[in-house]
Amino acid sequence: MVELSAGLAKVATGLAAVAIFLALLLIIFFIGSRAKGRLQGPAAMIVFLGPAVLLLAYGLIAPAFITTVGSFKDASGKKFVGLANYGWIFTTPDNQVFLRNTVLWIIIAPLVSTGIGLMLALLLDRMRRESISKSLIFMPMAISFVGAGIIWGLVYEYRDPAGQQVGLLSQIAQWIGWQDPPNWLLWQPFNNFFLMVIMIWIQVGFAMVVLSAAIKAIPGDVVEAAELDGATGWKLFSRVTIPMVRGTLIVVLTTIVIAVLKVFDIVRVMTNGNFGTQVVANEMYAQAFVQFDVGRGSALAVVLFVAVIPLIAYNVSQLRKERTIR
Repeated sequence: MVELSAGLAKVATGLAAVAIFLALLLIIFFIGSRAKGRLQGPAAMIVFLGPAVLLLAYGLIAPAFITTVGSFKDASGKKFVGLANYGWIFTTPDNQVFLRNTVLWIIIAPLVSTGIGLMLALLLDRMRRESISKSLIFMPMAISFVGAGIIWGLVYEYRDPAGQQVGLLSQIAQWIGWQDPPNWLLWQPFNNFFLMVIMIWIQVGFAMVVLSAAIKAIPGDVVEAAELDGATGWKLFSRVTIPMVRGTLIVVLTTIVIAVLKVFDIVRVMTNGNFGTQVVANEMYAQAFVQFDVGRGSALAVVLFVAVIPLIAYNVSQLRKERTIR
């Protein structure tokens, strides 16, 4: 009975929040419809931007502020401890594992995904019925990280070498003569790279589609002029194609890096961060929702947020330079 009452109270609170938001929308629209003359322009801005600003403030700005403040508090979230949580992140020897792993993820997964995507974009554009091949390669993007982790869990499944193998990778290893393959997800430090393969498998399709569109958008006269000047093969690729799609490459890399910084699902499903595979995002979840340490969990969240800011700033600056050139 008590649980039912608590559930009804939560539902009532949610409905009240929705009702308040709808009431604010009605007020905003009412003000916009009544405005005339000089007030009509500002009123239109309020009508169109007001709801978005309210949602942004409630869903992003307020949580970011609360999390930042919480990062300076203790585990209970009541007492200020200054920079102690950040000191714990960067000075505790055990934490060097997930910091190092996160850096490796940031370097390897985006570069490999973008490189393979660019290669496939170049190759498939010269094939007949390229849409079929591209659809098959892009298909993993439709799978959630959890689903991808379950699928690749079957690939990395380990069984006693004397018995019948279920894992695809172990079976292939035995076929090529490796009779005693290791337990792939426990094989340090290579297990980190096996997890990265899942992210690369998902992101390659995204990189391929975006870069293929950018390559097709290169003016034909530019390519013809380069070919008349003797640029073929590698010279055409490195001196014409890459400079022309440089902005798109930056966007693809930035997008994948941000996805990698937030990688949580794959690690959680495959190893739960054990066996030397921990990353910052999974450690943040563990601290905040498993060990209930609000301060350390918030500090890790702030570290992730700060790590994303330079990427976004660089991306925006490059887009502005491109617009200036055009």
